[in-house]
Amino acid sequence: MMSMNDTTPLNYGTAILSAFEHLLGKYPEVFVIGQGLWSPWYVGNSMTALDVKFGTRRVIDTPVSESACTGAAVGAALAGMKPIVVHPRMDFMLYAMDAIVNQAAKWSHMVGGQAHPGLTVRGIINRGGEQGAQHSQALHAWFAHVPGLRVVMPATVADARDLLVASVLSPDPVVYIDDRWLYDLTDDLPPIFELDLAAQGPRVLTPGDDVTLVSAGFSTRLALQAREALASEGISAEVVDLRVLNPLKPQAVVDSVRKTGRLVAVDGGWRTCGMAAEVLACAVEGLPPGAWKAAPVRVTLPDAPAPSARALERAYYPQLHDLVAAVRGQMG
Repeated sequence: MMSMNDTTPLNYGTAILSAFEHLLGKYPEVFVIGQGLWSPWYVGNSMTALDVKFGTRRVIDTPVSESACTGAAVGAALAGMKPIVVHPRMDFMLYAMDAIVNQAAKWSHMVGGQAHPGLTVRGIINRGGEQGAQHSQALHAWFAHVPGLRVVMPATVADARDLLVASVLSPDPVVYIDDRWLYDLTDDLPPIFELDLAAQGPRVLTPGDDVTLVSAGFSTRLALQAREALASEGISAEVVDLRVLNPLKPQAVVDSVRKTGRLVAVDGGWRTCGMAAEVLACAVEGLPPGAWKAAPVRVTLPDAPAPSARALERAYYPQLHDLVAAVRGQMG
């Protein structure tokens, strides 16, 4: 028997695959529906051979209608099933906005908690590679704005697996957002321990004393790289990974900034009305003016659609040097 001290090496994509295998193997009410689930690509190898192992009645590759498959999943969830809808590009989830925002997010509220559409909608961020404005969007702040939806954005290999399991086992509708720029991350993980999603929130990944870096998803990887670069300059950065964007629990951020007096929020979304702005607002509301050693700043995408040219992409997406420069500015 495997003990809790035994670990298995996984990358971010295979961690997601292991979550699917756990859920489909243990819970007969779980099924997966979406586009491209039977293709040799297997959604970036995060769903390899699930259709073979569990059958095509539980891993359902649908015609290309994001609205139809998501709406069907909402109905199945109301009937007691635990569907996982897979949208290989978050951009095309926009076709399913009515099912997600007007139906799944609202049902429990409208019927006084007597019905719970407990579905999980997996949206994948895919950027770069000269894919252009319609294939490069990170829309997590949109969904985090909607009451009634839980929104998770794993940045680590462990969270890629464990937050997916927690999302599917939650009685509430969940938008689970993973990022292909993280798929090469690797880690040694113990066996799955089923988390209560309602109890999850931001986590301090690395302690520090001089500045707080707050992020989610791929931006957390960037924050951790910046921390290493800053350490060589004698700057100690504390990295707080949000993990759960809605409902947002800001206390870990507030506590960290109370200690460091400085805040840099880094986000792979647009600047206006984005998650970085929400992080800054929560910290400013939670701390008195005297707690700040410098005004908080944001490192985000500019308010412009993604470019197609490779040279413009390098200028468009936040880079390590952008975050390091923001911290240096904080330090005066």
